[in-house]
This record gives sequence, C-alpha cells and structure tokens, in this order.
Amino acid sequence: MVVSVIGLLMTLLLPAVQAAREAAQRTSCANNLRQIGLGLLAYHDAQRTFPTGCTEHRSFVRRGRQLAWSALLLPYLEQEPLHRRLDLGKAFDAPENARAAAAVLSVYLCPSNPRDIFQIRDRGVCDYGGIFGQQLTNPSPWANGVMLYDQPVALDEIADGASHTLIVSEDCNSPDMQWINGLNVFEQAFPINRAPPGENEMCSRHAGGGANAVLCDGAVRFVSESIEPAALAALCTRDGGEPVGEF
Repeated sequence: MVVSVIGLLMTLLLPAVQAAREAAQRTSCANNLRQIGLGLLAYHDAQRTFPTGCTEHRSFVRRGRQLAWSALLLPYLEQEPLHRRLDLGKAFDAPENARAAAAVLSVYLCPSNPRDIFQIRDRGVCDYGGIFGQQLTNPSPWANGVMLYDQPVALDEIADGASHTLIVSEDCNSPDMQWINGLNVFEQAFPINRAPPGENEMCSRHAGGGANAVLCDGAVRFVSESIEPAALAALCTRDGGEPVGEF
C-alpha cells in the first residue's frame, strides 16, 4: 500500500519537477543571451560597430579565415585570456588555433539542448547564431540583418530601431555549430522550430514553443513559434521598414 502511494505521488510530482527544471533552463539560456547582448553593446562602444557575422566566409573568399562573431566577442564576455590564445590572423581551423578553439564555453550553451558531446571536430560547440537576414517574405537571399559577411553594422544603420531588430538567437538545429566557425550565422527562411534538420534557423528545445533571442538594444525576448511570418521577417531585418507589432 505504501509503495503504491509513493508511486502515485511520484507520478503526480514528476511533471511539476520537469516543468520547474525546464523553467530554470530557459531562464539560464536567457541569461546567456543577456550576457551576449551586453557583450555586443560593449563591443559596439569600443569598435563603433557590432562584430562582423563572419570574416572571410569560404564561399566567397578562397582559403578564408571564416571566423565567427562569437570568437570576436570573447574579450567582452570576460574571456580575454582565451581570446589572447587565438591568432585571428589565421583561419578558424588553423593548427595554431586548435587548442583555444577546443574550449567549451557555458555562455554559448543552452542547457535545454541535450548533448552527448560538447565539441564538433575538436572545437567547442555553440547553440546561438547571428542573424544574417530573412527569406520568409523574400524568396531570394537578402542580407538585410545585422550579422553579415565581411561587413560590420553600426547602430545608426539599423533604421528599423535597435529594439525591433534581432541580432542573435538560439540555433540548436545545425550539426556544425562551433563558436569559432563563422557558419553560425543564418537567414531565417522558416517559422521558428520548423526548419528541416540540419538547417541554421531560430530553433530551441524549450517547452512552450519558441526560442530565446536578443535584440540590438540588448533586451532578451522569448519569441513564440506562433508569431506571424511577416512579423518574424520584420524582426530579422535592420532597415526593411516593416511594422513589427507585438511579439
């Protein structure tokens, strides 16, 4: 009888425990993005622009360095010693950068994204991607976001307003996300959590249907997957002139 009662109590309590754990993980993820947002603003204060999304992407620069925004951001995330170990004059996968690139950084990891390994090709993983633009309302590639290739963007170039423009979001769908590798930028082409496996898109493992993201003013929001595509597209562009509305 006692065993039956305990079993019943466990059955009743388990969903509440799981919900509490997920709420804590979602908050931890939002705190990561809050640190990233503050780091981005500090970078902007120092450099007068946000970091380039990808420096010398190899689709456009033969033997390019393909360095990610998240590598450039390290000194502004209290990771100056790690940053000094990198040679940013060389490629993300250069032997000289191998030891530093292997570092696993908690600020770049969402605790709700289950992982068996924390390195990809011996480089630390990253669950957050920079937003290059959107294809939700425009079928052709449109580099109208903030995290571009070889083109840093300043706040005064964000005509839609810093509080209405996303710069970084959760991106846990890609199998090749590394904080040093400039492949961690994307154009949003699908609703949140609806991209095919392997696509870089806004995607999370959080309960409640949505993803955490940070705006260019440093504010962090949980963007629902039920947001209208036009509103999501507007959030992903810096000067499209589209109305954002509530989200």
